[in-house]
Amino acid sequence: MPASTIKRDNILSSALMLFAERGFDATTIPMIANEAQVGAGTIYRYFDNKEVLVNTLFQYYVKMFDDTLAEDYPGDSSIREQFHHLFRGMTRFTSEHEHALYFIKTHNGAYFLNNTSREDFDRLLNRLKHFLDQGKEAGVIRDLPSMAMIAIIFGGFLELHQLVRSGNIEETDDLFIGVEESCWDAIRYH
Repeated sequence: MPASTIKRDNILSSALMLFAERGFDATTIPMIANEAQVGAGTIYRYFDNKEVLVNTLFQYYVKMFDDTLAEDYPGDSSIREQFHHLFRGMTRFTSEHEHALYFIKTHNGAYFLNNTSREDFDRLLNRLKHFLDQGKEAGVIRDLPSMAMIAIIFGGFLELHQLVRSGNIEETDDLFIGVEESCWDAIRYH
């Protein structure tokens, strides 16, 4: 792999971690450069400014998350099986990209996002809303606002992920099976 590609990848992974942990406003280009072990000027060779960098990251990870959820989506299956697919996709995405889902959650309404970033995020939300709308129409999912149910699922999942990362809860298959059931119970019609 060329050195320029390695440097760019290091910049992106360092920026992702810092934006996820500190937020956009509290993260500076020198911090990213230090974490990536490059000079600040090197970052500006790849990105015009911090806003371009954060939008590049946001678009990349939103698209990757959306692709993960769409991959082999069982559209002809039951709503419960579709939920299982989405939950497992969320779990897989988070384990492969530790900071990405939290970064998406904490930056999706930010003032610095450009139109492309907002459109990409809307596409992701529409995928989730479509699933929820189908479930509501079938009488399987509660008739609550889709955004409320998305907040319940992702909020709970992200909090759990933070607890696992901090070592407060041990990550096991049984834990994620139980969390999936709990999230399903929270949105399904009883």
